Amino acid sequence: MNNFRAALLSGKGREPAQPLVTGKKRRSTAGDGLDSIAVTREVSRSTDHRGDDRHRLTTETAVVLFRGTLLPVDLINLSGGGAMVRGDFAPQLWEPVQLNLGEHGTVECAVRWIRDDRFGLEFAHETQIHGDPRERDAMLLDVIHRSFPDLAPTTLASTDAVEPAAAPSDADAARRGSPRHPMIWSGTVLFQHDSYPVRLRNVSPHGAMIESPLAFPAGAELFLDLGEAGSLFASVCWAHGDQVGLEFAQTFNIADLAKARPGLAPQRWSSPQYLRQDQTDDSPWSAGWGRLTVEELKASLEGYLKH
Repeated sequence: MNNFRAALLSGKGREPAQPLVTGKKRRSTAGDGLDSIAVTREVSRSTDHRGDDRHRLTTETAVVLFRGTLLPVDLINLSGGGAMVRGDFAPQLWEPVQLNLGEHGTVECAVRWIRDDRFGLEFAHETQIHGDPRERDAMLLDVIHRSFPDLAPTTLASTDAVEPAAAPSDADAARRGSPRHPMIWSGTVLFQHDSYPVRLRNVSPHGAMIESPLAFPAGAELFLDLGEAGSLFASVCWAHGDQVGLEFAQTFNIADLAKARPGLAPQRWSSPQYLRQDQTDDSPWSAGWGRLTVEELKASLEGYLKH
């Protein structure tokens, strides 16, 4: 990690004896944003540029948290905001589960389709913030204040704190717990003299799960640039398909996320090809699952300020 940091900061780079990535042309990062990141899948492709089997996996496993029990599953496919798994459990359609792909790799999912012992899981759309709920809520209010000024809440004093938002009373929202925010953060990974736009699936003070066009090799050292939110050196814990787990070299301050304007999750999501078997137009993460608009999030969080 020290050699990697010194090489990057010096601007001279380094040439590995056996490069893991060769012959790639440098990509421009100009104009990077949520809409410019290929992995967001917010707009349906007119043609399939990636190949149906690009992320078909073999002999890879994960764990799901299902009705309070941890269960092993086989990973069959993993790409573009969803996963196909095989396991010995019996969920119902649209039932929530948590998929754990490894360290810093927990993501909330909903069961999109069922075929015998195979299940299509759709990831929650928003960037999931792991850590202290009060710090998360304070950060989200700060995001609204900075990035959506027309909806800015009352300015917080330094001694003010935000209580975790209470679960709504409606049945659909109650089944998934606390209110969901609609915000998605993105960034750029610098790795072996090239750059790659990535999407944050989750983030905590100690690591993150990113969605990337390149499955970085386990143990690789890279540099994650989150724009105004800051930059971090990180090492790769694992990589499955286009999902990658990162461990940060230094603690990340979640409050810094508020410095970078996030994108907003779309009302409808274009699922990857292997999650389209049910022909359902609506995503499980629709309004019935409690994902709030920015206006609704502001109102929910402001109600729990301490004065």
